[in-house]
Amino acid sequence: MHAWEQIQITVDYIEEHLSENIKINDLAKMASLSQFYYQRLFSRLVKKPVNEYIKLRRLAKASEALQTENKRILDIALDYGFTSHESFTRSFKDAFGIPPEEYRANPIRLNNFVKPQLLLNYTLVDENVPLITDGIVLEITREHISSQKTFIGLTVEEPITQMPGCGETGVDSLAKLWDTFHESKASIHGIKENGEEIGVTFTGTKDGCYRYFAGAEANAPETAENFTTWELAKGEYIVCSFDAEDFEHLIMDAVYKAHKYLFETWLPNHKMISMPFAVERYASHTPKTTCMEIWVMSVPVTK
Repeated sequence: MHAWEQIQITVDYIEEHLSENIKINDLAKMASLSQFYYQRLFSRLVKKPVNEYIKLRRLAKASEALQTENKRILDIALDYGFTSHESFTRSFKDAFGIPPEEYRANPIRLNNFVKPQLLLNYTLVDENVPLITDGIVLEITREHISSQKTFIGLTVEEPITQMPGCGETGVDSLAKLWDTFHESKASIHGIKENGEEIGVTFTGTKDGCYRYFAGAEANAPETAENFTTWELAKGEYIVCSFDAEDFEHLIMDAVYKAHKYLFETWLPNHKMISMPFAVERYASHTPKTTCMEIWVMSVPVTK
């Protein structure tokens, strides 16, 4: 058994026993490692110490329960291993910047720490061969665009540390960007009826920052007042398509795992790097959507 498989066994166990008292010694035995080497390997592969990871996954599940379960906050806290209302509130606010009472009263999308699927770091598939893992289906293909497409939308610039999926928790500001765009979409001149929508991650103008564009297909290459454009250039793209069980899992779990697989595993192992942008393509960025694609232009790595 590979080392990552041993750690994945414990990651899966943690996910199924978040409401229980989880002891590092038991996890280490499960992985057939000493406590010292288990914690060292876990931190290396998961990018978080064991106890911090457990707390972040408990907070992720508790945040879901605050919106879906009609229970007292104290009961939800106890369900996910917190010893009191106070300790839960303190941990929740430290992670997301708001107390659980405020989040329940005014729900917003949060950046939660996603349960990792470590095989995505070590498994390669050929083009046009689906990879099924943890409720997600991924497939890498190539597509060619023969003519440029224009999209109109909004752009925001943020620190890379706040990028969803980077391991930091907090409020998901990109969800706010999409909400603002959809509130304005009907009034934007030039938007194509029933056109697709895209989210684009690209290089920031400041050190340590990135930019994100959220927008919809336009009828012509023109700019609407107070909005920005993105030109999807003609040419060949590497496309990572994937789906999930629902929209929330698609944009809060699957998209991060697909990005990680494409950029950290698939492209490097095929001796390619991406041009400095990644395009998320949707039929629409709405709750009915359960599949999407990541499009990148690749160039070969030269020695």
